[in-house]
Amino acid sequence: MPRGIYECLNCGYREERDSREPLLEGSCPRCGGDMILVGYVEEKAGEAVSQLSKPVQPSPAPEREVPHLPPEVESKLRTFYNLRFAGFDGRVFVFEVDEILESNFEVVLSEMEKLGYWCALKKRHGKVLLLVFPAGEVKPDNRWLPWVFLLATLVTTFFSGYLLALNYIGVLDYYNLPGMRNPYLIALSFSASVMAILGTHELGHKIAAAYHGVRATMPYFIPFPFSLIGTLGAVIRVKSPLPTRNAAIDLGASGPIAGFLVALPVTAIGLKLSVVVPPEMVPATEGGVYFGTNLLFELMTKTVLGIPEDYVIFLHPIAMAGWVGLLVTFLNLIPVAQLDGGHILRAFISERAHRIVTYAAAFILIGMSYLWSGWFIWGLLVLFIGSAGNPGALDEVSPISRTRILLAVLVAVIFVLTATPVPIWTT
Repeated sequence: MPRGIYECLNCGYREERDSREPLLEGSCPRCGGDMILVGYVEEKAGEAVSQLSKPVQPSPAPEREVPHLPPEVESKLRTFYNLRFAGFDGRVFVFEVDEILESNFEVVLSEMEKLGYWCALKKRHGKVLLLVFPAGEVKPDNRWLPWVFLLATLVTTFFSGYLLALNYIGVLDYYNLPGMRNPYLIALSFSASVMAILGTHELGHKIAAAYHGVRATMPYFIPFPFSLIGTLGAVIRVKSPLPTRNAAIDLGASGPIAGFLVALPVTAIGLKLSVVVPPEMVPATEGGVYFGTNLLFELMTKTVLGIPEDYVIFLHPIAMAGWVGLLVTFLNLIPVAQLDGGHILRAFISERAHRIVTYAAAFILIGMSYLWSGWFIWGLLVLFIGSAGNPGALDEVSPISRTRILLAVLVAVIFVLTATPVPIWTT
């Protein structure tokens, strides 16, 4: 692979690197500025044609025509910005922006995409730069695969619900209490509750993506018959860049808030159906599984059940589904990598600062494994997905609206209320 020749946009420093990325943010060893790709060093017979291991003047090259954007593209751009051409790196056209005429970047991006281009607004050392590059290919969705995964997850969650139903019925029989003893109806109610919470979460993302013109797949549910709830959750894949920081906050917050609003009534109904007994009636046993708690679950327990703190609660499967929904909300709002909380935080800080937060959080999670062994896996997962970084929104110049700031505060409150330091433990 040919090595790339990079030039600092700020001080003009040049060097070659084993990379072909169009822009390397904050990578100049001299001034810390951004470096753009300005050419390549071709390899011949195992030796480089030119060596730029230290700053040198570019070697003479055959004269060739300076590339330009198609006239209709540049003409369209100038209806949105007063700008000056600043350079071309083989793929990305760089302009300095003197004045922004169109404040809604999503309008700009939509019009540019019609012409086959994407663009990005970045602020570098007091300058506003517009990067223009060919739009990436957005492949069509697989029409059948999401439905196959959905049906499979319905089966696995029903099976897990059936096993939970048998345990719940066993508790009713042990204490000779009234209650529904049809395991199939209980399993169906559990499956419906889990799927409603997870599905609403992903639907929230999908609606926010459509609102901002971001292309995203249908939700993919992940069946997993060997887990407590029969699934590992659901995901959607974003197939085009996030246009603005407002859009990033909307996409990050919409899913957790939507799923949270469904988890609240599910949890309340499940708690109402749960078995509550005084501690002296519970036999001492080993090997039991206990669900951790959080501020919201504690508050809902006191509100719905109104029992003394030392009473033992045998959760109804629907209550377990609600508890899982609250836990999923908390996990997704951890402000790292490309989790929902990570997208929200990235809207407020730089990519470099976000990467530092991600790695710090990963090691904190690994350290928390003394509370719950699952945090070790989560820490490793955050390290893995965090290595890819989070490029953030295309427009990092336009301000974040007051509404989105309030939305981020609301999400932070939900994060604190649902925080569960020890999700599960056994005796």
